[in-house]
Amino acid sequence: MKLIHVYQHRIRRNMHVAPEQREPPVIIREGRHRRYASELVIHGPCRIVYSPDKPLSCGARLWISTEAEVEVVDGIPPRQAPRLCKKTR
Repeated sequence: MKLIHVYQHRIRRNMHVAPEQREPPVIIREGRHRRYASELVIHGPCRIVYSPDKPLSCGARLWISTEAEVEVVDGIPPRQAPRLCKKTR
C-alpha cells in the first residue's frame, strides 16, 4: 500500500525561496520508504481519504491510497530525501 500526501509546510516555505531552491511537496510513503515529488502519475486505481479524526502519524488528514505503481515525474532521489513523518505508533 502506498500513501501519497502533500506536505503543506513545504509549499509555504517554497513561496519564499528561489525556484531552484524549492523542494518537492508531495510525499509517497510505502512502508518505511519515502519518495518526494513535485509531479507524479498513478498507474491504476486509487482512493482519496479524508480523515480529520484519525490523521497519519505526520499529521496529514487528506491523502491518496493506492496499490498501483506510482511514477515520479519530477522529484528527488530517496537517499537524499529527509524524513518528515514520525514512525507509526
